[in-house]
Amino acid sequence: MEKVRIDKWLWAARFFKTRSIAKQAIEGGKVHAEGQRVKASKEITTGTLLTIRQGWDEKVVEVIALSDQRRGADIAQTLYRETEDSAAKREQFAADRKANNAVLTHERPNKKQRRQIHRFIRESQD
Repeated sequence: MEKVRIDKWLWAARFFKTRSIAKQAIEGGKVHAEGQRVKASKEITTGTLLTIRQGWDEKVVEVIALSDQRRGADIAQTLYRETEDSAAKREQFAADRKANNAVLTHERPNKKQRRQIHRFIRESQD
């Protein structure tokens, strides 16, 4: 096997749960091959660099092996290798997100705080 459709490969490598979701991601511009936007019918070969955006994460992976059949996760991980820069950026971005979320804790006011809020509003209206 020398070439495989990119939507089939993404499905087989378990980046997306179904081929139709992989196709939608490709058409939505979330998958780039060699820095260029591609169509779902684009055939890829080994050595191709893919940029895949999933949610908050963006991965840059190199295609190591080709497959058009979906296998287990351990086999699927042998189909690609994520670049070191990509992994470092993803980890840094995840750490930044966690730090920002730790600062932004919005909890509901408890009973005492609600009373204080109501008292403050009443006093400011008078």
